[in-house]
Amino acid sequence: MSRARLLLLCPGQGDQHPEMFNLARTSGAASSLLDQLDVRTDGDIFANRNAQPLIVAATLGMWEAVRDFAPPPALVAGYSIGELSAYGVAGAIAPAQGIALAAQRAQLMDACQQAAPGQALLSITGLTLANAGALAAAHGFHISIETGEDTCIAGGPAAQAEALQLAIEASGARSRRLPVKVASHTTYMQAAVAPFADALRATPFRPLRAPVLAGVDAAAVEDQPRATDTLSRQLAEKIRWLACMDAAAEAGITVALELGPGAALSRMLQNRHPHIATRSVADFRTLDGIRKWLDRATED
Repeated sequence: MSRARLLLLCPGQGDQHPEMFNLARTSGAASSLLDQLDVRTDGDIFANRNAQPLIVAATLGMWEAVRDFAPPPALVAGYSIGELSAYGVAGAIAPAQGIALAAQRAQLMDACQQAAPGQALLSITGLTLANAGALAAAHGFHISIETGEDTCIAGGPAAQAEALQLAIEASGARSRRLPVKVASHTTYMQAAVAPFADALRATPFRPLRAPVLAGVDAAAVEDQPRATDTLSRQLAEKIRWLACMDAAAEAGITVALELGPGAALSRMLQNRHPHIATRSVADFRTLDGIRKWLDRATED
């Protein structure tokens, strides 16, 4: 019996593209599921209201395409909106419910943005998390996602974004303005937390087939009350993705597959824990290529 332990990675926003359903649609089962979900890429796929349901649909569609030949996951982890996808992958939430929750999540976050317009997200590279946090705070920004020991995302007022970027560059570090107008995972989103928790409590949950790592504390979640708490809190609290990667390694994960779109999570995990065999579905041209890699990566 194989001793491999598989981690499934569910991405957040940023790498969506018009062809992101194509590979999954080469599976009849996945194509049927995507038809039922009725998601489209003919609008602005980077607008929050479209991006979040699309990302969830793409991730769940890809899982449907590979689940028959993939080993049962030992753990599932999702980055930002990907954490909602993770509960669909783990079997707790039906795909249609996941799409509906993603749309509601986006609507609630957009309402927060409209109540406090002029928000921005920046990447910061080359500063310790402590120094990045202090510099961000001096310009009214908050660390929203910890992605490495010297990399993070910060959210705050767009009016201060340029000044913060200049300060980052003056410190010898680098920064990039992200194509997102919502200061996700900061106090700007606090008004969305309670109504999203209500929506989660009203959603039927099935038993999880694998634990899901909570972004807010990197702890494994296995029941609806904890899922409701952590999924709602992460709207307005920092995502500890660095800690999630370390928690996966501590859990004995040996193989990781990112379900796409994109490959940002698999690159981060490979850099952080190179002993874990890690790929993204975006690396492959065919489902058979994914199957063969999984067979090799999980053999004794």
